[in-house]
Amino acid sequence: MTQTTVPNRAWGTKLAPSADAITTPSIRQLEAISRATLNDDVFGEDQTTSLFERQMAEVCGREAGAFVMTGTMANQLAIGALCQHAPHGIRQDASAHVVNFEAGGLAHLSGATVQPVRPSNGLYLTVEDVAKMANVPAVSGTDTWTRWEICPTKVVSLENTAHGNVIPLSELRAIKEWASRRGVSVHIDGARIWHAVASGRAGTLAEIASCTDAMTLSFAKGVGAPIGAMVVGSAEVIRRVKRLRQSIGGGVRKTGVLAAAAREAVLENFGPGDTDARGVFGATHGMAETVTRMWTDRGGKLVRPTETNIVWLDLAGIGVTSRTLNDMGMRSGILIAAPRIVLHHQICTKALVSLEQVFDDLLVRRQFGPAVGPGDLGVQSKGCVQSML
Repeated sequence: MTQTTVPNRAWGTKLAPSADAITTPSIRQLEAISRATLNDDVFGEDQTTSLFERQMAEVCGREAGAFVMTGTMANQLAIGALCQHAPHGIRQDASAHVVNFEAGGLAHLSGATVQPVRPSNGLYLTVEDVAKMANVPAVSGTDTWTRWEICPTKVVSLENTAHGNVIPLSELRAIKEWASRRGVSVHIDGARIWHAVASGRAGTLAEIASCTDAMTLSFAKGVGAPIGAMVVGSAEVIRRVKRLRQSIGGGVRKTGVLAAAAREAVLENFGPGDTDARGVFGATHGMAETVTRMWTDRGGKLVRPTETNIVWLDLAGIGVTSRTLNDMGMRSGILIAAPRIVLHHQICTKALVSLEQVFDDLLVRRQFGPAVGPGDLGVQSKGCVQSML
């Protein structure tokens, strides 16, 4: 396969500390596709998909799993499966992906009312945040709501990591205990759950999943699969998930080719168990720490502490816009989506060197340069050629 430079906005992943969903499948994943079974998953007949569902459920200590196309679909189906009797109030971080970036799916698909909460610690929801103003029965399992005029709280939805910050296992357990006593379900958006595990502060996959009634996993964000996500939970919850999946057109026939790549991505970059056995995610955290030092050693401040793979830069504090930093990155041959820098396992050393030069220009030399126009987006990669594979 011939090598190529980067045309227009088709940036190579090695030069893009902009998002971890940009990661691409490896040769091993593509080879796994060629070995996949090609049977009908709508009828539960595809062996590759069923095996992957069982394996991930087992790793997470759950009874069953459901393979779906995207993390957004996984979240919507998981919460929908937990919302059985209307009305439904969903207690969530006001900045959560489910609230802001899933096209109003909770209202549209589940008929649910979002009950947004801003974390009191500025990072993630605590049990105190969840309990404050929640409308739950005075006695679990009864219709004795504390406030009749407020939508009943039926589900607590968490995101771990939350913008790169880890919800500690002790906090998850406290939230689950509070919710269980009140007949409230717990959902975790685990798009970056791999990073939470690798941090050493959130527990294993199984320990985290034990604090939920339904948890989602993304295989295309950071793990490197081309597509795919999963919901894990009890057999009854997954039965409801699969029924809802079919109702919105999410039942797919030959899913084996997708499940095979996703399974290989997990084995290759995380490992067969419930901890970061490969060290890939831990290494990514090391890159984030390097970027953090590059920024703070030059006088830059952070909006959030760096705990996993995301570095949040305080640009307002130095009077610079996100567009300015993004343009500076483009001129240096790297793709940035300020104010955050997102590291993943396919970033190359050259990208970090270029990023350091950008920080020098921004914080030391204060040389911002002209804005980049539409005709300037075809920046050639400088010394870091990306293979088509």
